[in-house]
This record gives sequence, C-alpha cells and structure tokens, in this order.
Amino acid sequence: MIYKDILKRIKPSQNEKNRIKVIVDKIIKVIEEKAIKEDYEVKVQLTGSIAKDTWLSGSADIDIFITFPIDVNVEELKEKGLKLAYYCNEVLNGIATEKYASHPYLKISFEGYSIDIVPAYYIEKTSQMKSAVDRTTLHTKYIIKNLKNYQKDEVLLLKKFMKEVKVYGSEFKTGGFAGYLCELLILKYGSFENTLKESSNWTEETTINLENYNITKSFKDSLIFIDPTDKNRNVAASLTEEKLNEFIFASRNYMKNPKEAYFFPLEKRCQIEDILNQIKDRQTKIIFISFKIPDIPIDNIYPQLKKTSDSLKEKLEEIEFTIVKNSYWSDEKEIAILTLEFDTWTLGKYEKNVGPKIRYKKASEQFTSIHENVFLEDGFLIEKRERRFKTPEKFIYHVFKEDNIKILKIGKNIKDNIINGYKLFNINDNEILKNEMFLDYLDDYLHPSQHLKR
Repeated sequence: MIYKDILKRIKPSQNEKNRIKVIVDKIIKVIEEKAIKEDYEVKVQLTGSIAKDTWLSGSADIDIFITFPIDVNVEELKEKGLKLAYYCNEVLNGIATEKYASHPYLKISFEGYSIDIVPAYYIEKTSQMKSAVDRTTLHTKYIIKNLKNYQKDEVLLLKKFMKEVKVYGSEFKTGGFAGYLCELLILKYGSFENTLKESSNWTEETTINLENYNITKSFKDSLIFIDPTDKNRNVAASLTEEKLNEFIFASRNYMKNPKEAYFFPLEKRCQIEDILNQIKDRQTKIIFISFKIPDIPIDNIYPQLKKTSDSLKEKLEEIEFTIVKNSYWSDEKEIAILTLEFDTWTLGKYEKNVGPKIRYKKASEQFTSIHENVFLEDGFLIEKRERRFKTPEKFIYHVFKEDNIKILKIGKNIKDNIINGYKLFNINDNEILKNEMFLDYLDDYLHPSQHLKR
C-alpha cells in the first residue's frame, strides 16, 4: 500500500512545527533565565515525541524537563522545580494544574496546547536514577540517536493505526501501547507493515531485547520488550493482554486487506433508536449505576471504577446471577456509570445451602441441628432456604449502604459518592442518552471489535 497521502494528513505541517518551536523556545528561555536569576543549577530539556519528531498532527503534547544535579536533595528539587514551573505559567498566562508522578509536576494549558513541566534529575545512565521520571530523558536520547529519518514516518503510521483501532495510550483507561514502545517496535522491525506482519506471529512468550542484554529479572507480562536504556524494565508492562490481543487481531485483518480507513476514525451512526433496538435484541437485562465522580485526577478514577465493577460482578455471581458482561464509563468531568448485563436476572424463591458429606457424622449432626428443611443429595446434606436476593437490584440496594458496602472491593475515593448519591436506572428512561459520548460508549459496548476491522 502507498502511504504518501495518509502521511500528508497525519504529519504535522511546517507551520504547525514552527508554532510548537516558538512555544518551546519561549518556555525554555523563560525557565533558564529565571534559574540563572535564582542561582539554580539546572538543564532544561525538551523530551517526548516532539523532541523525537514522532508526533501526530493535532496531538502535540509538550514535555519540558527541568533536570537538577543528582546530589540535589529531593525536597529541594520539588520546591525549586515547581517554583520555576509556576513562574513559567505566570509568564505564559496559562492555566496550571499540579499533578503527581514520582514527584509533583505542573500541567499548563496554553493556547490549546498541553504543556508538562517536570522536575527531574539529570542522569546519564539508569543506575543514577532516583525516580521513574528520570529515565524519560534517556528514552528521548536513545530514540534520537537510533531512529532513522525515514523511520519517523513509519512511527507515525503505527501510532495512527493504533490510535484508530483503540490500542494506543499506556494510561490505565486504555491499557495500550505507549508512544515510546511504538518507536522501539519500528527500531526492531524497521517499518510499519513489517511491525504488523511480525506482531501477527507473536506468541504468549514473546520477548524483544534490542540490546541483547543478559536478562536476570523475571517478567510475567503479556508482551516483554526490554527497555534498551534499562535491562530491568519492561517497556510493555502497562500493556494489557486485552489490548495486545486486539492489536494482533487488527494487524492480521489489515495485512489481509490493507485500507486507508484504518488510519481514520470509524464512521459510526450512534442513533438512540438504533442503540435501544440493539439492546432489546440481546434479550438480556442491562443495569446502569450512575454516581458523581470526586475531584481527583481522572487517571486515579479509572482503576477504582474497574475495581468496583469487577467486585460487584463477582459478588452477584456468587449468589447465582449470570453476568454476560460488566463495564464502566465516565465523562471525566461529572459522572461515572457502571454497566452490568445479565443473562439470568430473576432467581427462584429457594436456594441450596450445601452442607457436609453425610459420612462426616459430627459435622452432619451439627448441620442438621442448626438448619431446618435439610435433605440428602449426592452424599451431601443440603438445606433448602429462601433466597435473600431474587433480583440484582435488591442486592445492589442492599450492598450500597454504609453498613454493607464493606463486602465489596471498592475504590476508596468513589465510595462515599456511591453511598450518598448513586442512581440505578434502565436505559429507556434516563437523560444520559442525550450525551453523545455515552452513546459512543454504548455503541462500542454493543460492537466490541468494530474498530479492529474495516
């Protein structure tokens, strides 16, 4: 397939590059001049995809690292680094939000761009690392040194392909491929098409080791790609098995029938009536639980939603409801919604409480002395008793109370919001259907592999 026309649409234009350069140069100059004035010994560096020239048009995230000598105390690094970052924000007249990775950093919104200003240590090898963020500058240097100019286009094709099949992004929400991992894959396999060809043959024990390190650490991840700057780190550690499998499936589909459509958003028609008809056609029961999200970083919300959703599924299955699928969604501003789809959602009046085997005399006698309506089945004593929860709604109403919620493994930051303000609703009677993002989520829920083939 010829990629010239696709690259024209996904590569940053020269005007776009020039605009970014002006902003980056200004930021670096402001920080360096302030550092000199304050007598701080720092090196200010552009890192990330912009520094490596591997960023997609329209998605420029600017990463600026303020690096300090390794003998600087960490508290001093935090204080001075944030002071320089906040000063820069004042000069830019941007909107600043303090974030936290290994230590605090500043995220600035300025003229439509997201700018991360990160204090870190200046290191030349991983043995000097004091925190995980320190290695970022090593990643940037490694790619700049090893990635050939023509391979930058190959990286763009791979990133764009992954983005449109929904496997790009290493944050918890996605659990996909990091940008650095994409760049390393091109270094390993040489081109976009060869990466897809080779990935189609990945097995459950695939290990990639560019520098041929002697590895002593044991990794148990879905894919193992040894960091060429740190032999004890797997670059693919945050990649989930689900997203790895999706990429392999999409790669095989593409190689069988390459299409430009893979590089652009899937055309979807998320009409309310169609969504409702498709849900009805499944002949299952879908329950939605909505609640307000707390004012914490969204990266911290998603792990808690997953934890709560999975625990709720587990407890409902323990009392014999059959769940087809569980999921979760958030608009990342105000609300979150847990989704539970049931294949069995109404249970009979009675359940079996299985006791000991009849051959165990002491245990059997104790069981029969405690319980009534006991009978023998396949050698076990069984109590016939009335169910406490005949519908999932009754269990949900019971468990989402202060005294009962402890039986769930629930996200600590969302616990109070659930207890004090959750709403359980049916899809037919809720204002949420007016939210296009939620309709898009439902469309993906109903067609889970639609992005992986065209």
